[in-house]
Amino acid sequence: MVRFFIFAAVVSVALMIYTLIECSRAPKHLVRSLPKSAWFAVIIVLPLVGAVLWFILGRPVSTANQSSAQQTAPDDDEDFLRQLEVWRRQQQREAESKAREQELNSQSKNKKNDDSVTKPESNRAPGAEKPSDKSEDTDSDSPDTKA
Repeated sequence: MVRFFIFAAVVSVALMIYTLIECSRAPKHLVRSLPKSAWFAVIIVLPLVGAVLWFILGRPVSTANQSSAQQTAPDDDEDFLRQLEVWRRQQQREAESKAREQELNSQSKNKKNDDSVTKPESNRAPGAEKPSDKSEDTDSDSPDTKA
């Protein structure tokens, strides 16, 4: 029987503390039946009964019902619009980074292609001559006269 009284006392104190915190957080103009200071006195003087009375008579009407009645359109909600702007900027940054990446990839491919074209010339033996479009005339100073 003593264990039951200890358990009931612990539950009563916990409920009283919870009720006092909830009463203190409730806006003054939304508290029903009694003024807020009177509810503190009732909760402290009558710990278990005062807590039950607070939940039945004094507690403000649920804010969940009020928020659902005052719903706004998404384009009127500043947080939603701000989040949309953040999302849009993020999408724009991702698109720009993909474009830069593609540009760098195409530049590196072009550079590799340019390097592969010039590599055969650089791989020649040191004494080898470069091919030229000129004909191999030893008399390049004299005009061509064929008789």
